[in-house]
Amino acid sequence: MNTQIKFTTAAEAVKVIKSGDHIHLSSVASAPQCLIKAMCERGANHEFKDVHIHHLHTEGPAPYADPQFEGIFQLDSFFVGGNVRKVTQSGYADYIPIFLSETQKLYRSGTVPCDVAMIQVSTPDKHGYVSLGTSVDATLAAVETARTVIAVVNKHVPRSFGDAMIHSSKIDLFVQDDTPLEEAHFTEPNEIETRIGKHCAALIEDGATLQMGIGAIPNAVLAQLGNHKNLGIHTEMFADGVLPLVEKGVINGEAKNIDKGKMVSTFLMGSQRVYDFIDDNPGVLMMDVGYTNDPFIIAKNDRVTAINSALQVDITGQVCADSLGTKFYSGVGGQIDFIYGASLSKGGKAIIAMPSVTNKGISKIAPELTCGAGVVTTRNHIHWFVTENGAVNLYGKSLQERARLIISIADPSAQESLDRAAFERYGQHHHYVKNYMGK
Repeated sequence: MNTQIKFTTAAEAVKVIKSGDHIHLSSVASAPQCLIKAMCERGANHEFKDVHIHHLHTEGPAPYADPQFEGIFQLDSFFVGGNVRKVTQSGYADYIPIFLSETQKLYRSGTVPCDVAMIQVSTPDKHGYVSLGTSVDATLAAVETARTVIAVVNKHVPRSFGDAMIHSSKIDLFVQDDTPLEEAHFTEPNEIETRIGKHCAALIEDGATLQMGIGAIPNAVLAQLGNHKNLGIHTEMFADGVLPLVEKGVINGEAKNIDKGKMVSTFLMGSQRVYDFIDDNPGVLMMDVGYTNDPFIIAKNDRVTAINSALQVDITGQVCADSLGTKFYSGVGGQIDFIYGASLSKGGKAIIAMPSVTNKGISKIAPELTCGAGVVTTRNHIHWFVTENGAVNLYGKSLQERARLIISIADPSAQESLDRAAFERYGQHHHYVKNYMGK
C-alpha cells in the first residue's frame, strides 16, 4: 500500500549537510540539480566547510567544483567528466582511481563514508516504490549506507526495473522538481570512426553479448550490425545507438546464458528517446554496478565482446585511457572490468579501438606512453587492437610480435619512426630485424 509522502523544499532539505560531510550525487542525467544549487547557496553563505563531494560522470552544471568554493567543497570524483575536467586538471578538484565495479564497494566497505545521498527518482507507484531511473551504479550503495537520503521526485525520471526499484521508506527527505533530465547527444561517426566501426563489427559474432563505452566509435560499431542476429547487451551503459537494433530485432538477448532476453546496464547516457525506451520496460534491467561490472558475472555469457577506446597505446600494448601526462584526467571507468570479463568469456573478444592519430595528426601509437600517462589496460590484458587501418590480435604474442602487429595498423606516416624505435628496443635480436622489419 502506498504511503503518502511529505515534500519539503530543496533549501530545507540540504540543511542536513554539515561541515566535514561526504555527499554522494547520482550520476549522468540523474544529477539532482535543484539540490546541487541549494547546497551551493549554503556554501556561498559559508554555512559549512570541508564538505566532500563524490560522484561518477554527471551531466549539467557542477558549481561545487568552482575555485570560489575552495575550502568549502572538495570534489573527489570516481570519474572525471567534461564538466569538472578543467578544475581537476588545475588542482581545485581531485579524483579517486577506482575500477567502476568497485565504486559501490567504497561505500559498502566504509572506505569512503556517505553521510548524505542526494538522488533523483521517479514518482512513487501504488506500492510506494520509486525508481532510480537512469542511474543505479554506485548510487544504490550510497542509499544503503547514507545517514540521510534526499530524493528529488521528478515525473521525467523513467520507471526502470532491476536494482533501480527502491521503497520510498528508504528515503528521508523528498523534494518535488519536474525539470527535464539532462540529455547527451553524439555526433555522427566520421570517415575514420566508420572504418573503425567496420573492423570491429567484423569481429562480432552472431549471438554475442556486447559492451561498449561512450562516444562516436561505439555508435559507429552499432551502425554496422544491422545484419547480425541474436545479439545481447550486458554493459555499464548504453545510448541511442542500440535502439535501431532493438527495433529491428538484432538485439534480443536470446543467446545470453544469464538475464536471457534482457538488456543489462547500470547507467544511461543519451537522448530522451533512451529515457522513454527504458520507462516501464521489463526488457531492461538497471542493475548495481557490482553486478554489471563484475568480470566473473560478465563471463557467464558466451561470446562477450567488449569494445573500449584509448588515448594512447605503446608498441608493447600498454593502453592509456585515464590520463595523458598532466593534460587529461578521466578515470579508470569500466574498461578493465569488461576487458577481463570478455577475456574470461567462452568465445569472448576484448577489443581496444581508437583512431591511429589525433585530430592534429599526431600518432596515438607511441614507442612509449607519455610520461605520467595512466595505464588502464595493461599489456597483459589487451587482446584485439583496432584502428581505422585494421585489426590485430595481440593475445599470446611476444613483445616483438606485438610491436610488428601494432605498427602495421599505425598511421603510415608514423610507421617508419615506430619501426626505428622498435629496432632500438629489440634490434640486438637478429630475428626481429629479419622477420619483422623486413630488412
